[in-house]
Amino acid sequence: MTITITAFERSPDGGKGLARDMRVRWAFEEVGQPYDVRLLSFKAMKEPAHLALQPFGQIPTYEDGDLTLFESGAIVFHIAERYVGLLPDDTNARARAITWMFAALNTVEPPIVERELASYLERDKTWHEERLPILEDRVRDRLDQLSGRLGDADWLDGEFSAGDLLMVLVLRRLDGSGILEEYPNLSAYVARGKARPAYKRAFDAQLVVFSAASTG
Repeated sequence: MTITITAFERSPDGGKGLARDMRVRWAFEEVGQPYDVRLLSFKAMKEPAHLALQPFGQIPTYEDGDLTLFESGAIVFHIAERYVGLLPDDTNARARAITWMFAALNTVEPPIVERELASYLERDKTWHEERLPILEDRVRDRLDQLSGRLGDADWLDGEFSAGDLLMVLVLRRLDGSGILEEYPNLSAYVARGKARPAYKRAFDAQLVVFSAASTG
């Protein structure tokens, strides 16, 4: 039985590969594992059938026989543990890669998402222009730390891992902000991730869905 994930029928990201199913798609492509995709409307995401899989009415979900998972980070972690290609064999290196997975989602992503949401939802507020620089400074604080740790290395800890996969996609949420460009090594890091054949296959797969929805 082929593994099935869920994704937006009409992604609000405009086909830019920022929706969280992209994380799972890329992980599958890195490990060479086939998967099916069930597309959902926003209405269907809030209906009982989907809420039974994802209690918060979000995407993606993961179904493999009697196993159902939600939360993109947990799904990527499961894929990385089950298949070869996203976690090192060495015990200590494996633990460090997992640490970077958590760092991407718990430390680096929150201020980026907070800034992003403020840009969309609060731009008409009288205090938006005063608050936005504060949010952007919080992002820069994290990027300062991450940039210093990465240095001139290609990846966060030796070979490419699930930690890099998640970190690259988290940093991509800064596309168009101009902030990432202030850090040449992080910009180059993201570019290396996007140049991976598995990334390109995953990106193209999600773009096809958006293109079909736009012309349908």
